[in-house]
Amino acid sequence: MRILKTQTLRGPNYWSIRHPNLILMRLDLEDLADRPSDQIPGFYEALSATLPSLIEHFCSPGHRGGFLSRVRQGTYMGHIVEHVALELQTLAGMPTGFGRTRGTVEPGVYQVVFEYQNEQAGRYAARAAVRLCNSLVETGHYAKEELEQDIADLTEFRLDAALGPSTEAIVRAAETKDIPWLQLPTRAMIQLGYGRYQQRIQATLSSKTSILAVELASDKEGTKQILRDAGIPVPRGTVIYYQDELEEAINDVGGFPIVVKPLDGNHGRGITIDISSYEAAEEAYEAAREVSSGVIIERFYKGRDHRVLMVNGRVVAVAERVPAHVVGDGHSTIEQLIEITNQDPRRGDGHDNLLTRITVDRTTWQLLDRKGYTLETVLPKGEMCYLRSTANLSTGGIAIDRTDEIHPDNVWIAQRIAKTIGLDIAGIDVVTTDISKPLREVDGVIVEVNAAPGLRMHICPSEGIARNVAEPILEMLFPPGTPTRVPIVSITGTNGKTTTTRLIAHIFKQTGQVVGYTTTDGIYIGENLVEAGDTTGPQSAQVILQDPTVEVAILETARGGMLRSGLAFKACDVGVVLNVAADHLGIGDIETVEDLAHLKSIVAETTRPSGYAVLNADDPLVSAMAQRVKGQVAYFSMDPHNELLRKHTQQGGLAAIYEHGYLSILKGDWLLRIEQAEKVPLTMGGLAPFQIANALAASLAAFAQGVSIEHIRQALHSFQSGAQQTPGRMNLFNLGRFHALVDYAHNPASYEALGGFVKNWPGRCIGVVGGPGDRRDEDFIALGKLAGQIFDEVIVKEDDDTRGRPRGDAAKWIVHGLEEVPTAASYRTILNETEAVNTALDAAPDDSLVVILPESVSRAIGLIQARNPLPNAVPSTTETSEPVVPTSDQYAEIHS
Repeated sequence: MRILKTQTLRGPNYWSIRHPNLILMRLDLEDLADRPSDQIPGFYEALSATLPSLIEHFCSPGHRGGFLSRVRQGTYMGHIVEHVALELQTLAGMPTGFGRTRGTVEPGVYQVVFEYQNEQAGRYAARAAVRLCNSLVETGHYAKEELEQDIADLTEFRLDAALGPSTEAIVRAAETKDIPWLQLPTRAMIQLGYGRYQQRIQATLSSKTSILAVELASDKEGTKQILRDAGIPVPRGTVIYYQDELEEAINDVGGFPIVVKPLDGNHGRGITIDISSYEAAEEAYEAAREVSSGVIIERFYKGRDHRVLMVNGRVVAVAERVPAHVVGDGHSTIEQLIEITNQDPRRGDGHDNLLTRITVDRTTWQLLDRKGYTLETVLPKGEMCYLRSTANLSTGGIAIDRTDEIHPDNVWIAQRIAKTIGLDIAGIDVVTTDISKPLREVDGVIVEVNAAPGLRMHICPSEGIARNVAEPILEMLFPPGTPTRVPIVSITGTNGKTTTTRLIAHIFKQTGQVVGYTTTDGIYIGENLVEAGDTTGPQSAQVILQDPTVEVAILETARGGMLRSGLAFKACDVGVVLNVAADHLGIGDIETVEDLAHLKSIVAETTRPSGYAVLNADDPLVSAMAQRVKGQVAYFSMDPHNELLRKHTQQGGLAAIYEHGYLSILKGDWLLRIEQAEKVPLTMGGLAPFQIANALAASLAAFAQGVSIEHIRQALHSFQSGAQQTPGRMNLFNLGRFHALVDYAHNPASYEALGGFVKNWPGRCIGVVGGPGDRRDEDFIALGKLAGQIFDEVIVKEDDDTRGRPRGDAAKWIVHGLEEVPTAASYRTILNETEAVNTALDAAPDDSLVVILPESVSRAIGLIQARNPLPNAVPSTTETSEPVVPTSDQYAEIHS
């Protein structure tokens, strides 16, 4: 077996809407193509011995051991690789369960799809699974060391990519509140929400965190001074920068016992407490200097360490922090007790564990020396021996929830502190013998105020009630009733996507909102081009969703991006599917038009329950998607008598139709006429039926999202489908004696749509036709047939880039198609596109229409512009009566 290609899907995709994170592997089984697992001697036994945990895979039998029973009975290797890849990730602490394996038209080649939690781990699991299965087939075993290394490597990927407990808690809480989030590429930042409503976090720093407050909290001595001046109890202390200042500093704070800690430290690094001798103070000074040039000398206050978590001025949790310690059992040494304590499954290395493993360091030896202990000392039963002087969880401490015990006076002090320092999220460290009593009664003090406090001790305390502290953080960032996402309108289909996307964006611009949109010619925000090029994939959509100025996102969504990576979003507010027709078949394992419809349906299926899927009622492949839509459905149709649409509106459904020359909205019994088609420039005087359909879809999508009929009408009047706005989309030029039309029609459906306009042209029509070289021979024949039916004369040309075909081959098959039409137009072949275009323009008769279907739209338009076209390319239309406009009350009723 060998892997031909590996792709990473990161959003709703062809394989699953509910499982966006998938690895797609194109796997060639080679000589195993015709050998199911029951025909490979010893394979079942070897696989079961290597990965006995596969017994937990139910697979299609639906019971424990189901998958292994399939292996015993005989299944193909692609299916086995899928399950092995899933299990390897699960063994590395990343439980996954979704997978699919499907054959392709290429014999022995399969598409293997499986879920991942970490992208790098998923791709590694794909390679490891193939390596493992190949080894079992060839040798009958897979070395234990190899398997252990695979799991270790996968575990390392997981740990490297872990968000950290605080970030993880906030992200998971966001998911439960349906707030979208994405990981930004720098400084471990997370974006919550989309567009103008977004907020950002970095652990527990947020968009609302004041940099001045963070700077102040980082200045521990400055913080104490501010709090002391505010009448808040803080330890006596001073800052020194040289060791010869140490003795004087000790005297200044009132003598021993003291605390020595770095001025700029965190996580308890470099802190030594309860120092009672000058020698110990000198040693503590050196330890603090390793962390910071400035060293704080403070009076030591006896009591227990507490962390008060403040969010938006409220106390949301209180935890007592107990330093790392062991408790004697009467027969184990301290070293053995540490090992026993570290066996707690909650303990591990790094912040992704609930508790941290206890390690022995300088502080541990100092504490043991004070008591006259060593690691070999056996502690009496019940005696507690501290191994750290500070109570940080990151050094092995534990947390005990005390939220319900804090005294109201202490709550008030904490609220004053948060306001005084100015932090939206703060961790206030309190030393007191009893948090349930006022600090002044028990000589308690505030020892520190921390920006970016950790949440782990509150989310998963060692003892007491776990507190959902992420919830109030989200409520601060997104107060009740505050939006978290901008409206997303996603547009897909075989033809008309770019024009419809631009028109929808234009409609929304009439509302005064900042519109971000992606098309085949670039990313736009407002009137500004962000990036030129074909930008219809998920990465381009992310540019819009990450922009803090965008108020509405209009996203053209093409097949290529969906196949490569899936969608950029989990849900849209309006999903528009214009049509589905044969195009790009045989590419990306999309072999039939039904496959293509399934791919396009992703947009409809991701419509939010409160949103609308806007579907073409005239296209059976599109209208059938309604069965899989979770939201509401709205149909558009060129046929006012369409039976599906009629039943839909009779039941109160929303629709858009072309009736009596008008573009109209239907809602139940209500008919709202927007405008006559011939008054809409996009429709070229009402002569282009497919542009009328695009205008219907755009109007319906905007109306479904709450845009008024007045704004829609205004946009339809002002939207121009010219070479500057929509290059290659029905660009009509008046060359005096005749007209020229440039359009990027390149598949049978777009030829047919173009034919609807051409047949209405009063003069002769000359077509300059071709097609991309990566299409099938039968596709070129179909284009030739249609060209013969549409045009009076045809010039067959070829693209400069033949995409692997011999020069002249594509043109040959188009000519075959032309010759199959009994009443076919006259034709000739001119392979060079520039020569073919100029020939057609030079020989065009009066009142004719030259239709150019180019490879290079810009080149074709340039050739026409060189001939100085006249303005007013679209024929004028006759005046007609004003459309029917409902009253404001009626309009409100319809929109509700």
